Formats: sequence, C-alpha cells, structure tokens
Amino acid sequence: MEIINSLPQQTGRTFIVTGANTGLGYETTMMLAKKGAKVIMACRNMSKANAAKANILKEVPKADLDVLEIDLSSLKSVRSFVKAYQAKYNKLDVLVNNAGVMMPPYSKIEDGFELQFGANYLGHFLLTGLLLQTITKTPNSRIVTLSSLVHKNGKINFADLQSEKKYSASEAYAKSKLACLMFTRELQRRLEKAGHQQTISTASHPGIATTELSRHMPKLVYNVLRYTIAPFLTHAPIEGAKPTMLAAIGEAKGGDYFGPTGFNEFKGKPGKATSTPLSNDEAIANQLWEVSEKLVGLNYL
Repeated sequence: MEIINSLPQQTGRTFIVTGANTGLGYETTMMLAKKGAKVIMACRNMSKANAAKANILKEVPKADLDVLEIDLSSLKSVRSFVKAYQAKYNKLDVLVNNAGVMMPPYSKIEDGFELQFGANYLGHFLLTGLLLQTITKTPNSRIVTLSSLVHKNGKINFADLQSEKKYSASEAYAKSKLACLMFTRELQRRLEKAGHQQTISTASHPGIATTELSRHMPKLVYNVLRYTIAPFLTHAPIEGAKPTMLAAIGEAKGGDYFGPTGFNEFKGKPGKATSTPLSNDEAIANQLWEVSEKLVGLNYL
C-alpha cells in the first residue's frame, strides 16, 4: 500500500506551506488538500499562487485553501505575513518551512543577508519564532523544515556567514540547508527544555527532485543531465514531497529527519534519512541560534 494513502485524514487541521505555488510546496499542498486539511499557501508571487490554487481546486473541488503573501528574503515581509495570519487564525497545527532558492548568482537581500542564507534559513527562523506562540498552544502541532542531501557538504563559517569574503553558489546553498537541519534539532531541544511537549520539530529532504529550483543551473549542464543520467537519479516533485508528508503528519518523534530511502537517498520510498555528525553538533547549533536571533531581531525559546 502506498505509504501516503495510509496517513491519517487532516480535516479540521490548519497548515502553512511556504512556497506552495510550485514544485515540492505545490505537491505538499495538493496532498494535504486531499487529506482534508486547511492549507494557507504562503507565497511570494500572488498571481502564480492564485493560479496554483485554481489548479488544485480543479483536482480537489472542496479544497480549503487560502493564499497569503510572504517573501522569505524580507524580514519585513515575514512580519507582515504573521500579522495577517494572526488576524485571521488563532491556531496552527503544522508549519511547513518549504520555500527556497538554489544556487543563484551572488546577491544580497534588503536586510543585508546573502540570498540563500536569508531566504532558505533566516526567513524561516524568524517565521517560526513569530508563529511559535500560536503553534505551541495548538495540541499535537509540528514545525517541519526542509533540508537537502547537500547539507552533507555544508559548513557553518561564523566568520563569513553571508559569503562576503568568498561566494560559491553551491557552498552557500549547502550551508543554508545544513543550517535548516541544525535549526530543526536545536528547536526540538529548546521546545523540550521549555516544556512544550505538544509540539515537535521535524525535517525532510526530497532527494533529487526535478523542480524549478534547478533554474539557475547552466542550460547546457541541465539539458545534458536531463536527457542522460537524470531519469535514473531523480524523481518527480510529487515523490520528492512525500518525505515532507511523513514529517508533517506521519508517525514521528522530535528531531526526526525523512527522505527517500533508495540509492544514496536520491529517490525511492520515503522513510528515515541519514545526516552528518555536524548536523547534530549541539554547540554549533546553539551558537547558530544565538547569532540568528541577533540577525533577525527576535529572541525566542
């Protein structure tokens, strides 16, 4: 039996999925809608988000969807989103920190952060903190954060967090995804210390899914891969989203990390994923948390 089919219905439960209009976020939203969940599609591009909502409604006519604007690369936008959310809703069962950018040319966002570190990690760090009170008062709630296979190549260099001295698009991406996984586990430790037994923090990675994230890859490289080895090593976004579904509504303990279980976790059935010793380093995770609090201007837990 398909593992996703065996997951429980989610009627009456409220979810936020960031980056819900495309790729993994879209497929996660579609699957949650089919489970009866209310999904707030937190997206940067409103026209694309509304088009995605219309597509989901064609397949799931009774889907309960709401579109709210957020740009994870802007702390101001994250704060505005949370105000808009809390004006409409007073609970949150599951927050899915999904949105991301992958290997763009170097750029700094309005708050002075390198784009990938800012949008993939710091934006979600702030979003989680601002929503935490709403989440922790909701019974059996979860915070799911997306990492990546490439976290295994990541390093946290506190002397150059924003890649100002040296920028490699792939290294910056790996760092942002390592930060996401370290955040997941540090968040779990802090939830436990604060006595929030009703809320857990989990993570997932999609393996190698054929999403729009690869748009910054050189066209020649992308096309060579696409028509040669890609079919053997990659899977569709719907498959890449299944580990996130396990992390969000499957059987899980705090700190659990899910991904595909095939060769090198590139693709395959969703299940428990492997991670590096560095991703479990409590001292570095604690330092990263404290630095992140200063960068986003919010202390929590």
